[in-house]
Amino acid sequence: MLLTLVPLILVFVLCGAGALLGFVLPERRTPALTALCGSLAAAMALLAGANVLYGSPFSGQLWTIEPLGTLAVSLDRLSAFFLIVAAVVILASSIFSASYLKRYAGHHSLRAFNAGYLLLIAAIVLILIADDVLSFLLAWEAMSILCYLLVNFEHLRDGSSQAAYLMLATGEAGFIAVEFVFVFLAIKAGSLEFGQLKTALAGLGPAARWGIFLATFFGFSTKTGLVPLNSWLPRAHPAAPANVSAILSGTILNLGFYGFIRVNFDLVPTGTTGTGVVVLVVGTVSALVGILYATAEGDLKALLAHSSIENMGVIAIGVGAALIFAASQLPVLAGMAFIAAFYHMLNHSLYKSLLFLGAGVVDERTGTRDLDKLGGLIRLMPYTAGLFLIGALAISAVPPFNGFVSEWLTFEMLLRSVELPSTSLRLLFALCGAGLALTAALAVTCFVKAFAMGFLGVSRSEAASCASKAHKTEIAPMALLAVLCLLLGLLPTYVIPVLDQSLSPRIDPHTVQALVPPFFAPAAASTELPPAFLADFHNLGAQLGQRILPGRGLVLLHRGGAENPVIFAMSPSYAFAALVLLLFLAWLVFARLARTRKLARNELWAGGIPKLLPEMVYTATGFSNPVRVVFDAVFRPAIIESKRETVAVHFRTAILRRRQDIYLVDRLFFLPLAALLRWIAGQFARMHHGRLNAYVTYAVGFLLFVLLLGLYS
Repeated sequence: MLLTLVPLILVFVLCGAGALLGFVLPERRTPALTALCGSLAAAMALLAGANVLYGSPFSGQLWTIEPLGTLAVSLDRLSAFFLIVAAVVILASSIFSASYLKRYAGHHSLRAFNAGYLLLIAAIVLILIADDVLSFLLAWEAMSILCYLLVNFEHLRDGSSQAAYLMLATGEAGFIAVEFVFVFLAIKAGSLEFGQLKTALAGLGPAARWGIFLATFFGFSTKTGLVPLNSWLPRAHPAAPANVSAILSGTILNLGFYGFIRVNFDLVPTGTTGTGVVVLVVGTVSALVGILYATAEGDLKALLAHSSIENMGVIAIGVGAALIFAASQLPVLAGMAFIAAFYHMLNHSLYKSLLFLGAGVVDERTGTRDLDKLGGLIRLMPYTAGLFLIGALAISAVPPFNGFVSEWLTFEMLLRSVELPSTSLRLLFALCGAGLALTAALAVTCFVKAFAMGFLGVSRSEAASCASKAHKTEIAPMALLAVLCLLLGLLPTYVIPVLDQSLSPRIDPHTVQALVPPFFAPAAASTELPPAFLADFHNLGAQLGQRILPGRGLVLLHRGGAENPVIFAMSPSYAFAALVLLLFLAWLVFARLARTRKLARNELWAGGIPKLLPEMVYTATGFSNPVRVVFDAVFRPAIIESKRETVAVHFRTAILRRRQDIYLVDRLFFLPLAALLRWIAGQFARMHHGRLNAYVTYAVGFLLFVLLLGLYS
């Protein structure tokens, strides 16, 4: 227990001491202090989470508050997984801060940032170890307020305050819904502790469970950024500093899923397919909407923010599929869907943090995030470009990086819908699978645009042509995240047992056995796979590396049931080895040709033009225009300026037209709601006409209404 307790105490000591010390030290020392205290706190959180994940759970009581009850903390394997993911992201962001924060020196208060940043780390850890209603709600509220302050750090920039306020207002609306649920559960159970809630609420009826599900799904979705509660995300990320954006996307969004899973899988399980259908449909719509707007976006950080909405949707698809499989009495498939969702959550935290840090470097070194004004950065910032490319490949689900594994697992889980007993559910899974396939294709388009228009070609502005290399403390955390993206893509058979362990006992204990067969096992009799089946896969090389590597094997595989014996299998480890071998053979061939033939280097031919000017090359807007045209019904842009001008007698009229996209969620939900509220306010405003007799009539009428209400109640 001490191996968990001591690191957790040190997390809060480091954060508290660092926040206070920042107001004592000279401000020029603040970036180093933020990096040091944040990194050490993240390392302690990582140690505590790993000790619980591979050891025993931790629990303890703090103090008793009459009449509220006892405040308690605990760290089980589920919260340990979220703590480890958060610690890795915070570690990278903190190291990045050592050099990045210097850009704000003399313009904004680094002392205030240091205090907010370190206290946010403490609030995140407290959310994950809270074991009672009061501690959880207080930590959640502290996290929301600190996120607001950090997003609003550059409060002098246009739009920063509005973006931060929108994020806070949306989060508070969700917090109120979650608060009502927790208060209801606490009153019903007569206790604040989660353990007693789970025991006392086992007899809740279906209606109450549905109400709890809808309220918590709405409440926690304000943090995950699922449609229609995602308007704050593409506004808050561009306003926040890059290290804060990495934590927002890589950690805070995950906390929404943590709260939802903690309530609806731990405390009050739903047990119906209907709840899974809601999550599955919302996830699919979120994924599509997010990637459509990301593909059309020209601001690099706003593009990444929209992409976060897409990835949260993919995670929700896995969670929804797990709910449906569990309610349909298919526990192994439910476990696989959960593993796919958690794998994608882990992957998203890593590659999205990498991409946000890369976008921060680009913004710092060029002064712009507009992809139309970038280009050519690969020659000036080669390390940043290479690491950003790894993140772009990972998020595009290109093997051998980690995004491929989790999206492949999610696709396979949707295809397993043929084992569901309901025809309508199978049809729904097919439609959601098609939506996910379209999302995956658009994601590739989106990040081809992001990398190509940002780093390749010629520089399209003076700022881009004068960019300089990033500092070592900025490159190092990006390199760490890039290496993790590669490792999680190459070794999924070692990652899946860890995810299974973090979800235990919430999923079927045979999930790993079904998904990662023991091909490295010495005897075929020790497995559930038929000998002939094993022999076929052994002939394909499923046992390669058996005497070198530990574990069950390097092949992901699942055999269907008796009614659907379809097999899917994948091994990114062996595929990567084959790819390296092919590239080596290609290099040998070209090296041989280079020795036997004379090579000539000449100027690049560009259609007879001596030199390509920036205004001649393809821009990010032009690249994404086909998507805008095809999905015009979604974007529905408004024309805010349109004029015609005759250039010369023999030339056509020049047309200038400026468009502004009205966000889909705003158009369908918030703008009609705002119009309704304005109409209601207008009706009430008509009552304020200054006539005393009318005001007396209002008062008498209201009094009569209250009297009648009292008589009939």
